[in-house]
Amino acid sequence: MTWTDPLTLIRNGWKRHKDRDGPIRKVVSNLPYEDLKKRDQPNHQYAGNAIKTNKYRLWSFIPMNLFEQFHRMANLYFVGLAILNFVPVVNAFQPEVALIPICIILSLTAIKDGWEDFRRYQADQKRNNTPCFIFSRKQMCFVERRWKDVRVGDFVRVLSNEIIPADILLLHTSDPNGVCHMETASLDGETNLKQRKVVPGFSTLGEPFQPLIFDSTVVCENPNNNLNLFTGYLERPDKRRTGFGIDSVLLRGCTVRNNDGAVGIVVYAGHETKSMLNNSGPRYKRSKIERKLNTDVFFCVVLLFFMCFIAALGHSIWLETFTTMPPYIVPDSNGNYIPSTLAGFYMFFTMIILLQVMIPISLYVSIELVKMGQIFFITQDVELYDEELDTPVQCRSLNITEDLGQIQYVFSDKTGTLTENKMVFRRCTIMGTEYCHAENAARLAVLNGANEEEEVTIYQQTKLPPVFYLDELQDSHTPDKNHTNTQNTAANRHRSKAAAGAQGDMAFSSTLETVVVPDRTLMLEVDHQMARIQTGPYLDFFLSLAICNTVLVSTVTSQRQRVKARRNSSYSGGSFSLVRDWFRKASPRKTFTFMKFSKGREEKLADPFVIDEDDPDILHSPSVSDVTEHRPYSITREKVTSGVSQDKRCLAGSDEVCYEAHSPDEAALIHAAKAYGFTMVERTPHYVTVKLPDNTLLKFEVLDVLTFDSTRRRMSIIVRHPHTNEIIMYTKGADSAIMERLGNVSSNVSQAEKEIALKTQKDLDMYAGDGLRTLCFAKKVISEEDYRTWSAIRQEAIAAIDEKEERLMESAIYIENNFTLLGATGIEDRLQEHVPETIQALRQAGMQVWVLTGDKPETAINIAYSCKLLDHEDLVVTFTTMKKSVCKMRLEDTLGEVRRRTLSAEMDTQFRGHNSTFTGPLMEPSIGLVIDGSTLHMAMSDELVDRFVELCKHCRAVLCCRVTPLQKSAVVKLIRHKLRVMTLAIGDGANDVNMIQAADVGIGVSGQEGMQAVMASDFAITRFKHLKRLLLVHGHWCYSRLANMVIYFFYKNVAYVNLLFWYQFFCGFSATAMIDYWLMIFFNLIFTSAPPIMFGIMDKEVSDSTLLSLPELYRRGQHTEGYKRSTFWIAILDAFYQSLVCFFIPYWTYNGLDIGIFSFGTPMNTISLFTIILHLAIEIKSWTVVHWVIMIGSVLVYFMVTLAYSAICISCNPPSDPYWIMHVQMADPMFYLVCILTTVVALLPRYTYHVLRGTLAPSSHLSARQLERLSPSHRAQKIKKWRGLRDTCASPSHASSPCASA
Repeated sequence: MTWTDPLTLIRNGWKRHKDRDGPIRKVVSNLPYEDLKKRDQPNHQYAGNAIKTNKYRLWSFIPMNLFEQFHRMANLYFVGLAILNFVPVVNAFQPEVALIPICIILSLTAIKDGWEDFRRYQADQKRNNTPCFIFSRKQMCFVERRWKDVRVGDFVRVLSNEIIPADILLLHTSDPNGVCHMETASLDGETNLKQRKVVPGFSTLGEPFQPLIFDSTVVCENPNNNLNLFTGYLERPDKRRTGFGIDSVLLRGCTVRNNDGAVGIVVYAGHETKSMLNNSGPRYKRSKIERKLNTDVFFCVVLLFFMCFIAALGHSIWLETFTTMPPYIVPDSNGNYIPSTLAGFYMFFTMIILLQVMIPISLYVSIELVKMGQIFFITQDVELYDEELDTPVQCRSLNITEDLGQIQYVFSDKTGTLTENKMVFRRCTIMGTEYCHAENAARLAVLNGANEEEEVTIYQQTKLPPVFYLDELQDSHTPDKNHTNTQNTAANRHRSKAAAGAQGDMAFSSTLETVVVPDRTLMLEVDHQMARIQTGPYLDFFLSLAICNTVLVSTVTSQRQRVKARRNSSYSGGSFSLVRDWFRKASPRKTFTFMKFSKGREEKLADPFVIDEDDPDILHSPSVSDVTEHRPYSITREKVTSGVSQDKRCLAGSDEVCYEAHSPDEAALIHAAKAYGFTMVERTPHYVTVKLPDNTLLKFEVLDVLTFDSTRRRMSIIVRHPHTNEIIMYTKGADSAIMERLGNVSSNVSQAEKEIALKTQKDLDMYAGDGLRTLCFAKKVISEEDYRTWSAIRQEAIAAIDEKEERLMESAIYIENNFTLLGATGIEDRLQEHVPETIQALRQAGMQVWVLTGDKPETAINIAYSCKLLDHEDLVVTFTTMKKSVCKMRLEDTLGEVRRRTLSAEMDTQFRGHNSTFTGPLMEPSIGLVIDGSTLHMAMSDELVDRFVELCKHCRAVLCCRVTPLQKSAVVKLIRHKLRVMTLAIGDGANDVNMIQAADVGIGVSGQEGMQAVMASDFAITRFKHLKRLLLVHGHWCYSRLANMVIYFFYKNVAYVNLLFWYQFFCGFSATAMIDYWLMIFFNLIFTSAPPIMFGIMDKEVSDSTLLSLPELYRRGQHTEGYKRSTFWIAILDAFYQSLVCFFIPYWTYNGLDIGIFSFGTPMNTISLFTIILHLAIEIKSWTVVHWVIMIGSVLVYFMVTLAYSAICISCNPPSDPYWIMHVQMADPMFYLVCILTTVVALLPRYTYHVLRGTLAPSSHLSARQLERLSPSHRAQKIKKWRGLRDTCASPSHASSPCASA
């Protein structure tokens, strides 16, 4: 053992800290330093791979947990009082007894925290001890180790279907194309495969990877939580650099699929991996009621101090009345009496200890239990369960359930949230000629009117090579051991619709999406160009549809394996005869192709089409032409039915390929190309192969892929054409992103091209007006010299560490110009079911609904009319301008007109004497506002933001179009902070995450796209229609229950503790209690604890059917009518009144009688229990068996415990003696008379108030409960009449209608 200088250790510690904070990380191989100690190895400063998510150790659990619990001021307050009770001059009870309540609360919380932490510890140990393979220089092979043994710089081999132990830079795979497929379901929820590629130059075909010869240095960015971004380069000893990105990294927690094995070097380990950095734990939000609750607790503290001050002052005055000290006042040890002033000062603290129950110590624990119960009932609601996806509603945030009942503004995404996100190819325009696809429209109309038939589900195989090689297939002509499995798999392809629709199977795969009936005119034009010249704009258009995407191609032989056996996976291929039969089945004009795609139930990382998707695409493929050898280009012209080509590998029939699309847009477009015979049959990092209508194969070399981003709003792929050897860039994107880059400004644009652009733009406007999602396609031929110049710039950007994304974007913008327009497409994204009814119900409930989308204004407006967000009678104001001055002028003009209309409506209302009860003046002008992203940016500037917000307040609906994800969140924050309203944001994609997290309540939709929005949300649903029931029913219930329970809790504690306060006026303010302290503890912890919890979980003010029929009932929560400041003080005053009655009636009854102090206090304790329990009975709106059991059970438990305590406790709390007190009281008829009379008098005002209010001025909720007592037919008529009357009141044209009585 060697000794190390402490200064050296300190120096190394500072060096480690400095390296972590540096801008880059350098990683070298650990193999040359394997014999050295860990602290002497070059990568020792980086974190190990062992993880620890639990907070406590056995020795640190108690102090750490207590420290955390004492962060709650209530706990600290009660512990301070318990400690104060140990001071002899101020103690009110036996000191040890005073510790019992707070110890019980702290112990229960500690047990819960300890159990949760122990479960985390078990999960950590299981994951840390998972086996993996690490290369060892001593043994010259990969040896089995544990995850916790992995370190940065180790070479790790991951087999098929194994979980990746750390963030690994991919250096070798078993795939000859250097491709590895990865499933990221455990990380981002996506089940569709992600393609990862080997760092260029480190995958040699047919040779195993040799870690010992790796002599490069990995230079990359420091750890961060961005799952879509990774920058770095490999630096060889000769200083040559090879750049790489996120598409070369295997992320910890993901699973390797369809590959025998992958080898890489660890760059991040343990808590520095991207998955761990994204694991931020459960989200915590403070609800609105909780914030108001803290204020009311403060008021209770002030009230407590005021009462203690009165007691202290009274005690001092009382002592001053004695000329000589009475014998029951005990002097100190020296025989001296404490001065009255000092005695009053001490009494102040003694009274705080006596009246401490004024602050509800158990309220916070009860609220947590109530919310857990509310969440249970929400998740168990069958109406919120999606049978097709087998998914219930998810509650991811446990402490804001009541906020669901107070929402005032709803911000919604459009695509995938209001719509199905099932993209259907409808129309296209090519070279200025529009093709309406009437036959396809007729087919879709038939499908809409009929139920979907069973569909064929095609699963993926264990190993998915992108092509079948005929020489391999011929070798497998002999019987194969896996042949039987292949046949069995093929025989089991048919699944029911429910099974096919379940998450975890396949996505974007219904016949509605995958089948396209070609337009006859367009098909003839394609056939004509194929027969004559085999080139032209029509072929280029469909080639761009087929290859300008990020779709992965695989074959369909067997299901994706998920095995745990640690062995190499092998490809289970079928026999040559089976493949030959597939070839013979292929038909170039087969129109209806029923096929399922792999279902990506989770959120896609990139969408090349939607403008507000700003995530970089995972298939970003930097140029590899400089680091890979060039292969000869050729085109195979043999027919597919011939089964073999001249000297090239032949591909499987196109009808038997399986596409893994990252978005439904990609699926719709690639199927449209396939319907016309342009079928993509192979995609590798270097090549993409398309089968043409004449069954020839066209193999393009992929030179680069410029992925989609929300700034450029387009995607491009640069390929080398095998016919002409030209370098061609195919681009698709939003119309504004393509049209503005056609030709060279003006000089290079011919008149014909201008006409084509004008006709295409006219068709695009027509598509948008019909509500279709539009996309433009263009091409550009790049010269060799221009490409070489640009490629050098691109390679420098790829290898950069600092500002890599900015440099990559600049390089993309540099090359994306001078386009030749090919055409455009119109894709339909249909509304989900019951969306119009849901939006209408939300608006009737008083919520303002906004739609924030990246689509064109025309498309958004069309959808807004379809979903009833806008009516045709509305005045729609559209703001689209590029100048701030114009924006300012239009804002002022529009706002001025709106103000005049509003003032006129108000004056007319006052003149007619109409009381507008159900609609405010802000809703009188029926105005809809449509604003695009650039105008919105100007409207939200400091100069115009106030005008913009005021205008939005007057609008019936607001549509923000062409907005980015950051703009979505900015809009939510603006309205939330400026108007001080409760906001809800709902979305389904990664582009909605910022908006969801910015709102008070975030709702994620788990449907076609994925789980990133769900993982960032507070609640998750599967359909937009579920939002109606979640808010109007459960939101209303949760708010009403919790608000009533909190008010009741304050009332209960104040009413009980005031009994002690009133007694002080008759005991010289000496802090004497007439109730045994143990019974006082049991009163709050046992006797009266269950009823309010049951009240907060199960009470139903109105039934769910009535709440859905009358959405106006929801407005109670928006106006905080259930928990107002006045409601709180009324409850406090009622508590004071009831405490006075409960004290003075027994006092007058027993006044002058010879009874002990506890004989006087026991009836008061019993009366207080009856009053508090029956007070709750008056407030309960719906009685069930559970209510009766808990209410009656609480009373029975009180008598049983009190009788037992009085029988066995002789000196439990000396010098008090409660022995046999309760038995004597229950034998006295006066006890029962006093209990009944006092309880009736105490509750009579509250009961009378409820009766009078229900008779003279019934609330809307009371009227709704009265409707529930009617017969179904009569109730339906009443509800219809109620609805019609409110609709009349809400209509500006019926301002004079007599709606005040509605």
